[in-house]
Amino acid sequence: MAKKSTGPSRGLHTALGIDIGGTGMKGGVVQLGHGKKSGRLLGDRFRIPTPQPASPEAVADVLAQITTELDARDGAPAPGFPVGVDFPAVIQDGICRTATNIDPSWIGTDVDGLFSERLGRPVRTLNDADAAGLAEVRFGAGRGVRGTVLVITLGTGIGSGLFRDGGLVPNLELGTIELDGIMAETRASAAARERDGIDWPEYAERLQRYFSYVEGIFSPDLIIVGGGISKRPDDYLPHLTLRTPIVPATLKNNAGIVGTALWALENLPAGSD
Repeated sequence: MAKKSTGPSRGLHTALGIDIGGTGMKGGVVQLGHGKKSGRLLGDRFRIPTPQPASPEAVADVLAQITTELDARDGAPAPGFPVGVDFPAVIQDGICRTATNIDPSWIGTDVDGLFSERLGRPVRTLNDADAAGLAEVRFGAGRGVRGTVLVITLGTGIGSGLFRDGGLVPNLELGTIELDGIMAETRASAAARERDGIDWPEYAERLQRYFSYVEGIFSPDLIIVGGGISKRPDDYLPHLTLRTPIVPATLKNNAGIVGTALWALENLPAGSD
């Protein structure tokens, strides 16, 4: 039988985090707390392809499969403990408000309610970039940094997370801002670089324009760059000139899982233990 943690008041330091992406849904048991080992996965990630079409009901079914597998692992939190889920959309009080890169049927869906009913336990959802940013600020490249931290993820689009003294300002959609007359992520995302077949120095010129713009708006104390290209910082960071220190993310592909597990732990329902 899997070893089970107790409750938050008795030192609970694990939670389940699940990341919902366009091609895959992956989750893990996350070690939380304040020690050196916090912010890491206990064991491997568990992944199932995202169903196509990715309707709310189909995604909820896959979510249940992942949760069942994680519940059986050593170190998993007690049965019924809230699950954290990140989602590629604006999430406001558990409701999906946008559908830029997901099925339009999600708009207006009570995602927290749908997932909680399917799993038979509380579920706490948040935007995927917010989840990745939360992980980086608490456990990664932004750990211990005070002031304003801006986390930008470069992938299919541009995700963004804004933090003030570690606190999240949710649903900042900086990929959708207009830059040079068009949506920023259509020129400066990692997918745009591949689509247009440009080399890294030319791509860095686009990033310079983008980062200079958001730096001028927010005057952050630190910028963290996440997404797949965070694995190749030497290809673009040396070409950027900003007032603000800019560094690559450190948690890589686990950031969303870690951040959403932390979100679940920090947003417990009243009376949870």
